[in-house]
Amino acid sequence: MSEDAPRLRVDKWLWHARFFKTRGLAAEVASSGQLRLNGTHVRKSSQVVKPGDTLSFPQGSRLRVVRIAAIGTRRGPAPEAQALYEDLTPEQPRDPAAPAAGAAPSRRERDQARALKRSALE
Repeated sequence: MSEDAPRLRVDKWLWHARFFKTRGLAAEVASSGQLRLNGTHVRKSSQVVKPGDTLSFPQGSRLRVVRIAAIGTRRGPAPEAQALYEDLTPEQPRDPAAPAAGAAPSRRERDQARALKRSALE
């Protein structure tokens, strides 16, 4: 590996790439041992990453897998952040019976919920 290759702390890179809202949250994930760098668990947020490395980490309820394409110099707008990585996350099969994310319940579903609450109180 050449010493001229751009490198950056993993917590700072995750924050630049907008995977986490704060650098502190990125550091928490890195130091918790839930982050893997090229298949190896990372225990320190000061671990250095470079282009070509692969990261896997939990983000919300999903597991993200990304390949680092570039090292950013700042936390810029979303299009700039998306250019820093290649998303390798496998698509999650969607349950057709599950309601759409953010969809409001229908009148029938609200009525059923009210009836269920009433019967539980009686």
